Amino acid sequence: QVQLVESGGGLVQPGGSLRLSCAASGITFNFYIMGWYRQAPGKQRELVASITSGDSTNYADSVKDRFTISRDNGKNTVYLQMNSLKPEDTAAYFCNAQRTYRSYWGQGTQVNVSS
Repeated sequence: QVQLVESGGGLVQPGGSLRLSCAASGITFNFYIMGWYRQAPGKQRELVASITSGDSTNYADSVKDRFTISRDNGKNTVYLQMNSLKPEDTAAYFCNAQRTYRSYWGQGTQVNVSS
């Protein structure tokens, strides 16, 4: 059974930082491209960042230079370090594992950026 379990969300003031974690089980982790997506109320889910097994990364323009994605293949975990958070970063953040035709999602963790 595949499980992706996110953690680390919460309430933070503008300019603050959070670190999200996603622990994966039931997959051969290093075979998968891992990604973080987010969905704000009334908006479509969008890609925030992704990382390949070879540590190649891709970021949405809106988070470049503020967010950093990383992975620890030994711990089957992917991270998203979020700095300089803005109110527009408020959303539910979802972890995704993708390989060819297989795609798995976590249940999401809420990030609220507000003063």
